[in-house]
Amino acid sequence: MTEAGRRERKKAATRQALADAALALFLERGYDAVGVREIADTADVSVATLFKHFPDGKEALVFDQDADRETALVTAVRERPAGQSIPQALRQLLRDERSPQVHTDPRLADFLRLIDTTPPLREYFRRMWLRHENALAAAIAADTGLPEDDAGCQALAHFALEAVALARGRDDAESALDRIFALLDTGWTDTTKKPTRHDDT
Repeated sequence: MTEAGRRERKKAATRQALADAALALFLERGYDAVGVREIADTADVSVATLFKHFPDGKEALVFDQDADRETALVTAVRERPAGQSIPQALRQLLRDERSPQVHTDPRLADFLRLIDTTPPLREYFRRMWLRHENALAAAIAADTGLPEDDAGCQALAHFALEAVALARGRDDAESALDRIFALLDTGWTDTTKKPTRHDDT
């Protein structure tokens, strides 16, 4: 292995150790009761090293795989199978990511509860997810041959990303996501299956 490869592996291992330490401490004692120094000490690194890997601070430690999010979203659009619409491709990405085969970590339920019950984490999650809106909108525009600033592409990207937050906390989140993406795919009239209203006059 090259020296550069060793450095990258060491950086990745340090980043993972910090994220694991933070999550364990947050789940054990609560987000507000844990400071960055304690997280750094648990991972056996300095506070400066922690901020080098997570410059956004405590919230970012919970969402350590944010860097992969944008790539996955853009790839879902660009490499979707023939005949699959963009909303269908994005829905499939979410379905794959939320499947039991992917989420084998027994701490998943506690992790989601931590986000739901911690306002700073809920807000960070929302900002993190929506940060990728412009990149996704650009990918949609490029795929469809529309201008990069097309309002329809921006709207599709926005509401596709917002869907997770809209479904969170519902009794059947997967059905809610199906409903939202069906609306994005076919429009309101087709998803309601009701005749257009006419004035009686």
